[in-house]
This record gives sequence, C-alpha cells and structure tokens, in this order.
Amino acid sequence: MSDHLRTVGTVLGIGDFSRMTHLSVKALRHYHDVGILEPAQVDRFTGYRSYDTTQVSTAQVIRRLRALQMPLDQIRSVLTAPDLASRNREIAAHLERMERQLEETQASVAALRDLLEGSPVSPSVTFRRIPAAMALGIEETVETSRAPAWGTRAFALIRAVVENLGLGPEGAPGALFQGDFFELERGRLTAFVPVARTDPLPPLPQGPVRWHEIPAIDAAVAVHEGPLSQIDRTYGAVGTAVAQRAIGVQGPVREYFVVGGPDWEDAGRRTEVCWPVFLTSGLG
Repeated sequence: MSDHLRTVGTVLGIGDFSRMTHLSVKALRHYHDVGILEPAQVDRFTGYRSYDTTQVSTAQVIRRLRALQMPLDQIRSVLTAPDLASRNREIAAHLERMERQLEETQASVAALRDLLEGSPVSPSVTFRRIPAAMALGIEETVETSRAPAWGTRAFALIRAVVENLGLGPEGAPGALFQGDFFELERGRLTAFVPVARTDPLPPLPQGPVRWHEIPAIDAAVAVHEGPLSQIDRTYGAVGTAVAQRAIGVQGPVREYFVVGGPDWEDAGRRTEVCWPVFLTSGLG
C-alpha cells in the first residue's frame, strides 16, 4: 500500500489525517492528550493513532479556532456544546474578546507612532489641595492587565448602590493606585464614587461595596485627554514635575474621571492624574 494512501475503509493513518486537515502530527497528538480530538482508534500495542474521515470537519474547525487564538478549554466548550445556539454564543464571546484586543492593539500602535513621530506630551501641571471626601467604593488586589475590566464592573456595582441608597454623587468618580500596582503589576486598587456625608452612615447591602474615607492630599495635577491606554505619558509629565522639585511624598496616586464612560479606549475621556506632594508656598 502506498505511503501516501493508508486508508482502510474510512480509517486514516495519522499522517494522511494530518495532510487532509493541515494539522501537524505533533498538534494531533497534543489534542488527543488534552481531550480535544480523540482518535477513532489507538493501537493498544504500538499506540498508533488512526482517525475516521468523519473527523475531518471537526479537525478543520479546531484549526480555524486555534488560528483565532481561542484557548483549548473554550474550544472544548464549542465542540461539546449541547446545541447550535450554545456553540454560537461561545464563538461570539471569543470574537468580541478578539475585537477588544484588536482595538487595544490599534490604540497602542497609534500611541507608539505618536510617541516616535510627535512632540513629547507636556500637559500643564498645577498644584492644589484636594479635600477629604466620603465615598462608596470597592478595594481589591488587582493585576494590572485586568484593571480596565475590573474597573468597569466595580463602578457599575458602586453606582447601583449609590442609586439604591438615594445618594447623589459629590464630585467625579476616581481610583487610588498603590505603588505596587505599577511596580509589581499587581496591587491594591480602590475604585470610588464620592457622596454626600450623612450621619449616621446608612447600612450597605451585602457585597464588595464599602464606605471609604478618601483622605485630603496636596497634589500635582495634570489633565489627561484621551484613552486611558495612553495615560502613561501624562504620568511621566506629572512625575517629572514632581521629581524636578523633589516634593514627592508617599501615598497612592489618584485618578479622577472627570469626563468619560466605561469605555477604556474612549478618545473623549478627561482624567485628572493627581500625584501626592509636599506643598510649599513657592509652588503655584
């Protein structure tokens, strides 16, 4: 029998199946090991894998899903979905994630081009006292890569509690970033919405939203215009102004979201970056 045609009925050797599906033998063995694509037969003496022609379409689906960078666990969910609607939901969810990743990549490319070709960002840096505020907020340890999605969910939960309690926001929502959040790519992050002070404080429903006393600080402040994926340039400008004056003090950096919704890449966002400092009378 020819080396290029080892079929017996509808059963195929792994080499022929590889050529028919454009999946390498290494990939087929891996998909078998993780339970994604089981061979039709496995020789119990040699371990040689054989496949059926009816498995070609499944293998082709796997290949295309992997080309779309779908994780193997999600591919398993697609293949074992109980019905077409469930399968389509799994695929649609992955495509939405890919679209978001594409938007983030495009934003990063645009920011890099602007950084390489344009002039340095030089936002106006002012110095002011930020008063203390009572707020409803959520504080958790968050990985830097998860911060945008975490923030969207956190603010939705906080605003729901604010509305349920009948409290009006007292100023722009904000976030506190402890130093290790940037230094270790994982740290304490507090999302908060300032509200009017009440005495006594009303009880809160079960959940992660808690009362927070946001302390007063003196801060160097600059306004970032545009998506948060490019806010590092504003941080650089504020940090430079603070370092040149040697007035930085310990404490979390703050962001106040003056304009902008939940979309992290919203080009119309206006965000105040507030770096804690020790003010002297000579600064303005």
